Amino acid sequence: MSESQQHWADHKERGNFWLMKLTAFGVKVLGRRLLTPVLYAIVLYFFLFGRSARRSLWQYQQRLADWSGQPALRPTQWRVFGQFMAFADALLDKLDMWNGRLKIEDIDIVDPARLRDQMRSERGQMLVGAHLGNLEVCRALAELGEKVTMNVLVHTKHAEHFNRLLGEAGATHLRLIQVSELNPAVMLQLSQRLENGEWLAIAGDRVPLHGGRHVQASFLGHPAHFPQGPWLLAGLLKCPVNLLFCLKREGRYRVILEPFAEAVLWRRSDREQVIAQWAARYAERLGHYCLEAPQQWFNFYPFWKTDDDASA
Repeated sequence: MSESQQHWADHKERGNFWLMKLTAFGVKVLGRRLLTPVLYAIVLYFFLFGRSARRSLWQYQQRLADWSGQPALRPTQWRVFGQFMAFADALLDKLDMWNGRLKIEDIDIVDPARLRDQMRSERGQMLVGAHLGNLEVCRALAELGEKVTMNVLVHTKHAEHFNRLLGEAGATHLRLIQVSELNPAVMLQLSQRLENGEWLAIAGDRVPLHGGRHVQASFLGHPAHFPQGPWLLAGLLKCPVNLLFCLKREGRYRVILEPFAEAVLWRRSDREQVIAQWAARYAERLGHYCLEAPQQWFNFYPFWKTDDDASA
């Protein structure tokens, strides 16, 4: 299987666990100042030798420019490199969060519907995010803000290892739960956590590795695969769904909380159609926020499963 044909999780499984171990080590021993040049060197290496990642970012930037009608966003080698470096900065910001250097006062929270107040309710809700900006904001809300337990649903096989490292880094209100399969045991566990007032967070822009259900939706003017998981879960758990984005602007993070669905209702006869509609709405909102932070969508694999427009 070629590099460009591999699923995103094949790359992620190899690198994320060890990258987190390295970052956790840096938190304890090096600190941001000493770790910065090391991390920049690592990212530069992946830029120089990660041909598939370069092509994928080139394609994303080209389609964002075409979709938005903003020629200034068209890709160049420098803009693609800038997106790699934005990823490095996001990793360094995670280091600061784990090390307690980022306070809730350092984050601008955009929450016109006052969803934060609902985090103290008896029953939890669902947050659907994306690999846009810094997903570590879940800790900012859980650990630094409302002291609510946040269960981050992931596809990684290393969830327990990540949880141990998070605990060592001081995260007590953040838990990763592997949800490769939505079997009855997992559903019962998630339902109980909601009833206990805990919240669920899941990314809506990654399709699971092993036969995960997906749906096609238009994203930046081209069809792409999105997971059905968030909308299936919302319907089965009967909980409200909100969107969560965390974008960096002028050195400060903006946490955006946006109500999305009071309820995702489907019957077996119309389930596919209803889920496709919610995925399409999510893809539209994702494109909107990508335009607000064009270089902060960190997907380094062929999202549209085609090499059109990718010429880096």
